[in-house]
Amino acid sequence: MDYRNLGASGLKVPVLSFGTGTFGGQGPLFSAWGRSGVEEARRLVDICLDAGVNLFDSADVYSNGASEEILGAAIKGRRDKVLISTKMSLPMGEGPLDAGSSRQRLVTSVDAALRRLGTDTIDLLQLHAFDAFTPIEEVLSTLDTLARAGKLRYVGVSNFAGWQLMKSLALADRHGWPRYVAHQVYYSLLGRDYEWELMPLARDQGVGALVWSPLGWGRLTGNIRRGRPLPQGSRLHATAQFGPPVDEARLYAVVDVLDAIAAETGHTVPQVAIAWLLSRPTVSSVIIGARDEAQLRDNLGAVGWSLSADQVKRLDEISAVMPPYPYYPYRIQEGFARLNPPLV
Repeated sequence: MDYRNLGASGLKVPVLSFGTGTFGGQGPLFSAWGRSGVEEARRLVDICLDAGVNLFDSADVYSNGASEEILGAAIKGRRDKVLISTKMSLPMGEGPLDAGSSRQRLVTSVDAALRRLGTDTIDLLQLHAFDAFTPIEEVLSTLDTLARAGKLRYVGVSNFAGWQLMKSLALADRHGWPRYVAHQVYYSLLGRDYEWELMPLARDQGVGALVWSPLGWGRLTGNIRRGRPLPQGSRLHATAQFGPPVDEARLYAVVDVLDAIAAETGHTVPQVAIAWLLSRPTVSSVIIGARDEAQLRDNLGAVGWSLSADQVKRLDEISAVMPPYPYYPYRIQEGFARLNPPLV
């Protein structure tokens, strides 16, 4: 396992980390992701640690807190060997105090997460969404208070727009509050929007990408092919409406190239798709999920080898889409590109 600094911080994280959305299995979305209880979760954690994967990512909304509880039980007795990342801000109920990133919500939510995880410190706390109703100064000053109390070590965000992240970083610098060192983002061969604005921002400001859904919301597992019905066991039957939309023609074109490169390299389609992500700028870690041991071991096979320059180019070309304004002139007009060339 290789390790990279998380953004501009000194924290070393594995290039693959494990997402615990499959722990618990409560509710229509998370029950389709997976239903791992404590014993199965402990076995998956064992496999991860044996492979050098020591970063485990959760969220309070995952199975209404059950994911954090199961993760806490699975790592019991070996807290010093793991890094815990969790997220909060999304609604946990219908009440006015059950959502957002206010001081009241963050303080109570962090304490609740610590209890569920069975620990006294969260290594990386990420805001799961931008809260437009709470002043950014209130959010950052609260995170500063929690960090000074020893309850947090690093802070990050997830699913922020560029201006939201940049304004937060500027205010953190102005007041000496903790800077966001991570941005948990959707990025895959089927969803490259991250490259348009968030990737250049991350490169400039030292924010590491933690990639969620690297297999395009389950579409790049190797089980979806042109002209075949959706496999019976695919989670897409129950979850497609919750995830990013994908044009089917583009999906099958990408899968065709993944199939060819998988045959060339002797690796699986998911391994090739993850290996492509590991070659991208600003990516600190790719979050893999698994409903069982076989899926986990297959995903772990994405490390220890590299795609050739030609293979990366073929994947780049087949997965590329024209970005919207104001980004497209920098891709198609020479004068614009000379002033601000794309990172990839």
